[in-house]
Amino acid sequence: MPRTARIAPKEFVYHTLTRGNNKQDIFKDEEDFKQYIDILLKYKSKYNYKLYHYVLMTNHVHLVIEPTENGGELSQIMKGINLSYAQYFKKKFKHTGHFWQDRFKSIIISKDEYLLACGSYVELNPVRAGMVKDPKDYPWSSYKANAYGEKNDLLDQHIFYDKLATEETVRKEYRSFVQQMLKKNESMRGEMNRRVIYGGGDFTQRVNKRYKVDAVIKKRGRPKKESADKPIK
Repeated sequence: MPRTARIAPKEFVYHTLTRGNNKQDIFKDEEDFKQYIDILLKYKSKYNYKLYHYVLMTNHVHLVIEPTENGGELSQIMKGINLSYAQYFKKKFKHTGHFWQDRFKSIIISKDEYLLACGSYVELNPVRAGMVKDPKDYPWSSYKANAYGEKNDLLDQHIFYDKLATEETVRKEYRSFVQQMLKKNESMRGEMNRRVIYGGGDFTQRVNKRYKVDAVIKKRGRPKKESADKPIK
């Protein structure tokens, strides 16, 4: 598959995916998960990024992250996090060779219902993987903070919450939204595969026109007819 150009202006939110080389485990025990979270905090302080959703899976990591104007570029942030954790893991387990699989993947997310859909997609990863039945039972994600208000120093105030409801009902609204996503679990599989932009038609066209990037990485061979993008509901 040919590489796509890395388009990462600071004005956008990104869904990033980093996977262990050959899908190998990158977390072997609780200490490893905690170390990765400490590294996220360290580089959050250094590069001043915002984090809205995350999940640490056994062999990969999803982040929904927003670089800020007075902070680092997305490439700097991810390089710092990934290099720091790889060094920790290699030292602890005497690991040699490549640790991460290629570079990280990033998808531009529009700041509307698509962002909420992307975030719940991320937090439902453990459910899709069969690790838990309810996302609240998985300890290494942002779900309990976003859905129940559990204190989490990693996360920033969600930019979409004000559009959902009042402060008193926002968590309930989000839990309801995730439950709707949960009922459509199977249809969500592969939703982010090959995407470069995740948003409505106007947003996709605007990004495409300005940065000359397609919304989906095109497969080789005869193109297939595709329906218009719609947010997950």
